[in-house]
Amino acid sequence: MEEEVYVRLAGHLDRAVNGVPMAPELLDILRILYPGEEAEVALSLPIYGKKTLAELQEELPEKSGRLEKILADMAARGTVETVQKPGRERTYRLLPSVVGFAEVPFLSGEDTPEKRRLARLWKSYLDSGFAEELARELPLIRVIPVGESLRDQSQVLPFDALPELLDKVDSCAVGHCPCRQMAAYRGEGCDHPTERCMHFGNLARYLVETGKARALTKEEALEMLQRATEEGLVHVCDNVNGHLRTICNCCPCCCAFFRARFSRGLQTISPSNYVAAVDGESCVGCGTCEERCPVKAVRVEDETAVVDPSACIGCGVCTPHCGAGDAIRLRLRESLSPPPDLQEFVSRRLKA
Repeated sequence: MEEEVYVRLAGHLDRAVNGVPMAPELLDILRILYPGEEAEVALSLPIYGKKTLAELQEELPEKSGRLEKILADMAARGTVETVQKPGRERTYRLLPSVVGFAEVPFLSGEDTPEKRRLARLWKSYLDSGFAEELARELPLIRVIPVGESLRDQSQVLPFDALPELLDKVDSCAVGHCPCRQMAAYRGEGCDHPTERCMHFGNLARYLVETGKARALTKEEALEMLQRATEEGLVHVCDNVNGHLRTICNCCPCCCAFFRARFSRGLQTISPSNYVAAVDGESCVGCGTCEERCPVKAVRVEDETAVVDPSACIGCGVCTPHCGAGDAIRLRLRESLSPPPDLQEFVSRRLKA
């Protein structure tokens, strides 16, 4: 009976735009994250809708008296998003895998034996079909550079204008990077700061309420993004035009999306509409950009940096600390590819 509940839950979660292919590791992950009757409650929760406590009590009358406590436990665990706006009833929805129960349990930065076990399971699951799910049909995330890395600031495209995008969100929060924590728990971590995982809107409110993240102002968010660029981290966000729910600041050594790209050759990340370009006359061949490039798209030949446009993801990480000042900067690609709108993204990612 217990096994059947988790198989059904796996099928329910697989209906999200980022599903969860069946594998033994997945069932082990679900047993940890949805203990006891939490798995049964999860089956009554929508992923892309919302339900109130009263609605759920009507559906689950046998759990009515303890349902509020169960939902609060699930929210604290990182499997259910709950929000209560002024003058409205509290609502609940089931979090998908990404952004959701793969990351949220780690955002507080707390080290527990349970999270160390999950870190090993997630790595194994990545190699058991989850990496392919991240790349299916259309990447979930896209690279978004900070405007200062462009040679011509007028070339910032509307869907890449971070200050304007942040103006449209009503809440902002930052938590600790799940990928860097999981890698550290496995003895594979790096020295990059972990508090760099940024979330917005209802998700941000939920994370702050449950103590998994701390609130940021727009100005603090922009400052953190600039620091992340200096630190050599790649900004990635939702691969949807006009939709900003998350900005991750990723390192290629720990990020699951980068690891799947490097180890399995999967297109898990959409590059930006920019490409690094070198001013050969001012380049001094210092090699800083080659060292900083997260995808090895830059190399120094005959004392001048050379960029492979087909490998460059247009992140701008190569631009800070240039020995010549600004010999390498981003420019628009010759062919532009705007991110899909929400309708196209959902129609391409949802399974029939």
